[in-house]
Amino acid sequence: MTKPRVLVVDDSAFARTALTRVLRAGGVEVVGTARDGDDALEQIASLDPDLITLDLTMPGRDGLDVLRALAARPRPRVIVVSVSSIDSAAAIEALALGAIDLVSKPSALATDRLYELGTELVEKVLAAVPSAPRVEPPVPVPARAVAGRAELVLVGTSTGGPQALTRLLSVLPANLAAPVAIVLHIPVGYTEALARRLDEGSPLEVVEASPGIELRPGRVVLARAGQHLKLARDGGRIVGRLDALPIRPHTPSVDELFLSGAELLGPRVLGVVLTGMGDDGLIGARAIAAGGGSLLTESATSCIVYGMPRVVVEANLGASSAPLDQLHHEIIRHVTSR
Repeated sequence: MTKPRVLVVDDSAFARTALTRVLRAGGVEVVGTARDGDDALEQIASLDPDLITLDLTMPGRDGLDVLRALAARPRPRVIVVSVSSIDSAAAIEALALGAIDLVSKPSALATDRLYELGTELVEKVLAAVPSAPRVEPPVPVPARAVAGRAELVLVGTSTGGPQALTRLLSVLPANLAAPVAIVLHIPVGYTEALARRLDEGSPLEVVEASPGIELRPGRVVLARAGQHLKLARDGGRIVGRLDALPIRPHTPSVDELFLSGAELLGPRVLGVVLTGMGDDGLIGARAIAAGGGSLLTESATSCIVYGMPRVVVEANLGASSAPLDQLHHEIIRHVTSR
């Protein structure tokens, strides 16, 4: 497998060294480093890397300026490496400008703690630069016919998810007759700012999950990073419960959201799996299918990383697939079908 070619951009010499070491130890080829935005753009032009890791807070031209300058380029892809307590608003702006993922620094200080993010950063870099063209499975899985109206839409996503959610929620109608709940894999400290950003661009109300929040038509609830979002009944209402247990590789977990939705509403649930690496959501998708609910996946042609949708399709659960710009039509069809 060809190693991804990465440029490390950070104004701290120690951070550049630490990130370079963890990436190379993980099998990633670091083709260069840059100390600020101007240096980064020069290195990108000369080295043509597949991906850059980008610090946001730099003197002179900062990380957001770099992303704006790269807006018309098909590559490199960008992973932001930031501190949530300092850069949360800027990091969400970076995602809106085209960054595909976030990795949170354990500390704002240039210390050995930077090595703690090595495994996560390497995994995301390797997933973000496919070694082969992304294609649909050779044998399409027949889609299950829509038998009844979905009363609850559950969405799971990871790498590339903020961009996908921005595009999807911007075209869903304000009068969508079912609530939407979302799990996105993102570091702690970013979901409140992301919910505000998504709310600004959507006809629907988008809010970060809070204990006991009501899920109602016209509202989108984004799971809070660091806590699972589970659904329950409170009288005649569907409400959200926040819980850090069980321990899973991702918290919040798509599986936990899908499992609770399937248990609550059975055949009246629509599970939607968007771009992302790994297999979170597969267990929950099996539960939705077993309960008679419907599944919809983003097709490989529009995914940043065709991982989470792929495992659902290959599990032969009767999932329908569509590119991102068609998914809202499919969601509306499921919600309005009788």
